[in-house]
Amino acid sequence: MSLHEIYQQFIDGMRHTTWLEYIAVFAGIASVLFSRKENILVYPTGIINTVLYTWFCFSWWELYAEGSLNFYYTIMSLYGWYAWTRKKEGKPMSITFNNRKDWIISISFFIISWAVLYYILKEHTNSNVPWADSFASAAAYTGMWQMTRKKVENWIWWIITNIVSIPLYFYKHAVFTSVQYVVFLILAVLGLISWIKKTKAAND
Repeated sequence: MSLHEIYQQFIDGMRHTTWLEYIAVFAGIASVLFSRKENILVYPTGIINTVLYTWFCFSWWELYAEGSLNFYYTIMSLYGWYAWTRKKEGKPMSITFNNRKDWIISISFFIISWAVLYYILKEHTNSNVPWADSFASAAAYTGMWQMTRKKVENWIWWIITNIVSIPLYFYKHAVFTSVQYVVFLILAVLGLISWIKKTKAAND
């Protein structure tokens, strides 16, 4: 695809973006901003985004792994909302780094999720992007799980997810959503830096 064709697809995609997609994108960006600030509003704004994207992925774009991912986001957002407000020994959950066990579990979870999703998409759906759809979704499954536990490394998984999702959604002509993932990528890098600083400051 030439640069001109990419530019033309971008312009056409922006023209055909629906008002529902705009709502979903802005809610998603707000959610990531709240997450970076460790603000509980990450969850209600995130739920608006994920409920809408569950519908978009299944009904509009045939991104079945991403659709199941957004449904998973919704469920985990409800759990995360509870977990972040729950106090242990009178204190709210604090941000921490993964230990060795956390890394083994998260990487294993990612690999298993990727393999299962790829098999389902390849063998049981009409998806024409099974590799990318399953990879982005598996990374995001892992990132969401780590975020509910306030692990610094959740941002690494989001960075991976965003890098893959930018071309994936552009290919599916969801141009404004692709732009959303560019913003998400920038915010994820900033979020990682912010949470590292917070954690190190708390441990000093």
